[in-house]
Amino acid sequence: MDHYLNAPFDRGELQGLRAGDMVYITGTIYVARDAAHKRMQEALDQGAALPFDIQGQTIYYMGPSPAREGRPIGSAGPTTASRMDKYTPQLLDLGLCGMIGKGKRTQAVKDAVVRNGAVYFAAIGGAGALLSKAILSSEVVAYGDLGTEAIRKLEVKDFPAIVVIDTKGTDLYLTATEKYRR
Repeated sequence: MDHYLNAPFDRGELQGLRAGDMVYITGTIYVARDAAHKRMQEALDQGAALPFDIQGQTIYYMGPSPAREGRPIGSAGPTTASRMDKYTPQLLDLGLCGMIGKGKRTQAVKDAVVRNGAVYFAAIGGAGALLSKAILSSEVVAYGDLGTEAIRKLEVKDFPAIVVIDTKGTDLYLTATEKYRR
């Protein structure tokens, strides 16, 4: 089933999503990868605030390439989500409700997704140039010294993604595999 969602998300909307559903996201999402997650964790450990209000937000695990002339960003494909797994449960507990990446997640992340009524989406790896067409603007909002790993605020329109882990904990990577084993 296809869903059109506005970001930041309303948790109630997320309850209706099921693993395998296609979504098109419009609104604001943030980009953060390994180094940015490490810095956010260090800030939290020191009792400091995160560099953006995480309530209801979505983080896209992506490292953009330089923008082409007339475009806000270059290729914008997903990176492997599991590299952020050690930081993710705490961010979900603090209000994060969506993540976009590729690949499997740990049980600790899945438990935090269910506990917080959040969703993990996958973007199609290898389709970064196509995905960048859904990005209307890109602005570095924190940790600019990290270059492509800085935290960015993106405005997106109909950004395509697939629900991989829904609010109930159903994991498409597991259910799809089981379907084809039969």
